[in-house]
Amino acid sequence: WIMEFKHILFEKKDGIAYFTFNRPEVLNAMNTAAWKDLLNAIQMAEADDEIKVIIFTGAGDKAFIAGADIGMLQKMNGVDMLHNTTRVAEVAIENCSKPVIAAVNGFAFGGGCEVALCCDIRIASTNARFGLPETNLGILPGGGGTVRMARMVGVGVAKDMILGGRTLKAEEAKTLGLVWKVVEQDQLLAEATEIAKGIMKKGPIALDLAKRLINHAFDVDMTAALDAECWAFSVLMNTEDKQEGTTAFLEKRDANFKKR
Repeated sequence: WIMEFKHILFEKKDGIAYFTFNRPEVLNAMNTAAWKDLLNAIQMAEADDEIKVIIFTGAGDKAFIAGADIGMLQKMNGVDMLHNTTRVAEVAIENCSKPVIAAVNGFAFGGGCEVALCCDIRIASTNARFGLPETNLGILPGGGGTVRMARMVGVGVAKDMILGGRTLKAEEAKTLGLVWKVVEQDQLLAEATEIAKGIMKKGPIALDLAKRLINHAFDVDMTAALDAECWAFSVLMNTEDKQEGTTAFLEKRDANFKKR
């Protein structure tokens, strides 16, 4: 799959896709073209069997994504938003069968914070900041921020951020469970890569099903959630990967998963 992106840099190395939001002159703020790039990028990665894990980060040392392009927002109306790519791209990240890591360097505000929320694992540099300041503009977080933030860190914190304009520093975000690890900026991509390499040793079908179960764990009642988990476990028990994983463990060697 060959594709050129206008606002995202792409590199594939050793089974990892690195996508870098590349509008540093506006702190990587997302316009319509950038959102389309993001959707195309995640779809490309999903379709590429060589890619096992995806890492998102931002160009420069100041921002992951500083939010939406305000000039673009000013010109949009309600009908435009109904057909906007933002939600489609974010759902594609959340539902991607491959694990997605957000390496947050600097500002993750508005849509940038929402993109990070869609990722499976978030690590941050010490200068990272998370915020959902849309109410300052007379709007609200429209890319899942009210829903995903409340589910991830609780209603109280979500209201404090969205209604009160509170910004989370990296260590505070870690304490609240929004971020898994905080590292120095010059170690961020290396740390994300190490996490990705560890994930790549796991069974890919198991990762896909586990991610689906976790994403929907609060969407149904406990009985339905446990039934779904049991069915997914049963599916995995009939895979070649399960046989390879258990055999490799008993033989004290690394497993060679085939995704079948």
